[in-house]
Amino acid sequence: MLVEVQILHMKFHLSLILLFLVGIYGSVTAQQTTTTAPKYSNEFLQIGVGADALGQSNAVVASTEGSSATYWNPAGVALTKKWLEVGGMHSEYFAGIAKYDFISLAHAIDGESGIGFSMIRFAVDDIPNTTQLIDNGGNVNYDKITLFSAADYAFSFSYARKLKVEGLRFGGSVKLIHRAVGSFAHSWGFGLDAGLQYDAKKYWKFGLMARDITSTFNAWVFTLDEQTKKVFSMTGNSIPRNGMEYTLPRFIFGTQGKFPVNAKGDYIAGEVDLDITTDGKRNVVFSGSPFSIDPHIGVEVGIRKFFMFRCGVGNMQYVTDFDKKKNLTFQPNIGVGVQFAQVVLNYAFTDIGDQSTALYSNVFSVKLLLDKPANIGK
Repeated sequence: MLVEVQILHMKFHLSLILLFLVGIYGSVTAQQTTTTAPKYSNEFLQIGVGADALGQSNAVVASTEGSSATYWNPAGVALTKKWLEVGGMHSEYFAGIAKYDFISLAHAIDGESGIGFSMIRFAVDDIPNTTQLIDNGGNVNYDKITLFSAADYAFSFSYARKLKVEGLRFGGSVKLIHRAVGSFAHSWGFGLDAGLQYDAKKYWKFGLMARDITSTFNAWVFTLDEQTKKVFSMTGNSIPRNGMEYTLPRFIFGTQGKFPVNAKGDYIAGEVDLDITTDGKRNVVFSGSPFSIDPHIGVEVGIRKFFMFRCGVGNMQYVTDFDKKKNLTFQPNIGVGVQFAQVVLNYAFTDIGDQSTALYSNVFSVKLLLDKPANIGK
């Protein structure tokens, strides 16, 4: 029996090494693939979830745990402290036109491992379809206007486990992606994420999140009727063809320092994350080809294990003004959180970083920390 357990542990560690080798291979060959892979594929998965994370400018890869870890770093699922943790978030963008919803579950299997599930929906609903508005005779018929939705879905299944090295844990996620534009087009995709977290000594945590480690694909199928194709041709639009869309690997390195202030539970924590993309040159602080690096910084202050204040800086970009001068812009974020017994409420106030327009978003999220029901397991 002991030999079988050791063999299983050996296979598990070998699978971890294999996953990261595949991810490294994908990033090394990314420059060759960039010509066929779009730079901003499946970007709805990069927006971020949870008002606690958004308040810290998404700098949480090293410190995330529980239900939110299913998105940020699956290794944190191993730190689920309750029998079941439920998280949810709703936010709206562009004056409520686009809606973003997230729900997640994390279950502690034992003191060493956990499993999780999450779902994301990002959609614009009730879009008017005017392709049939004018018939072949040039007559306008408003009754021909119909409504459709453009929606993106992502379903993630996660597993995490603490490793033999003290403070080290690993997690992985399988992603199923579905994207639909009314009845005109839809796609199904599949991808893998992997993450590591390490607690070093007393105050420091380190994290690594490898998104789309094997390159995520979306297989698109277009179902346009002849009338719609004719409208596309008459208006100078190209008719889309069935094909594959690839999302290249992205690596996020995080370092957090958390320092207690007193014996009452007050603390100050700060984290710095570096997003490394492999799909070519981007407008970020450290821009290159094929790798670009986008830093973001977050700070959290906890008081009496009841109230949390958060702030962060991210989305740093160089913008050229009318005088042809480049200026570094950034997105500031602030947020607060409160915990009542087994309920955690979080709020974030975010700005797109452009002081001239000052478009702000209010984001709320909730977490429920549930103990095991007494009648289960009897």
